[in-house]
Amino acid sequence: MESDTPLDQAFAAMEAAPESDAARLRFYERLADTELNLLLKTEPTAETLDPEVFEVDGTSFVLVFDTDARLAGFVGRAAPYAALPGRVIAQMLAGQGAGLGLNLDVAPSAYLIPPDAVAWLAETLGHGPEEGAAKPSELFAPSDLPEALLTALDGKLGRAADLARKAYLAAVSYDDGSRGHMLGITGAKDGAEAPLARAVNEALVFSGIEAGALDVVFLSETDPFTARIARVGLRFDLPEPQEPQRAAPAAPGSDPSKPPRLR
Repeated sequence: MESDTPLDQAFAAMEAAPESDAARLRFYERLADTELNLLLKTEPTAETLDPEVFEVDGTSFVLVFDTDARLAGFVGRAAPYAALPGRVIAQMLAGQGAGLGLNLDVAPSAYLIPPDAVAWLAETLGHGPEEGAAKPSELFAPSDLPEALLTALDGKLGRAADLARKAYLAAVSYDDGSRGHMLGITGAKDGAEAPLARAVNEALVFSGIEAGALDVVFLSETDPFTARIARVGLRFDLPEPQEPQRAAPAAPGSDPSKPPRLR
């Protein structure tokens, strides 16, 4: 029997605490981060996807499964599909008025996610970080940070292998008199700054902290500021990159700048 997946576990936690906003946010964060198999009518191409659409009480749903075995168990035959992160599928469905049928009939996380929830997820994921102008003046050890945020940061950074080397979280005061917390990231690869900043922003959003802010700076290992933040900051070590695998044709949706279109 197939073991529960991380998505099953997040769904069970949400179901067990229906009044908990934190549990609901953790489920939708997991949904966004999970690679889902989207059931298609025809084989995918690099430009377009043609998903199967099912009507339930007048509402359209596309079907997604968090393992290929679950998709096969539902369909009962070979069927075309596209493996895409949940965030990509949500953003593709934005404005389409369609919901997500998750793991229907094949898993404890079977759930009809309504169109308004999909639209909310797409909008939430679309809110990127903003640039600031204030300059840091003093750094301190971090304090009074919710455990939910630390857990979310640890999870996001843990999935950022090969994008950077380390991160340091510290409290900070700025030259304009404001105070807050800062995450200094070292060893970021070229082009990784934007996805890393979005990941940190999502950790803040999905941790459920209202009106929270967490500043992100990218530092070189030899920057004097790196030594300052390393002395007082909480350190996160990002995973070492895995051995490179043999090159394969790019899968649909693998390039975030060129997502496929739904027919």
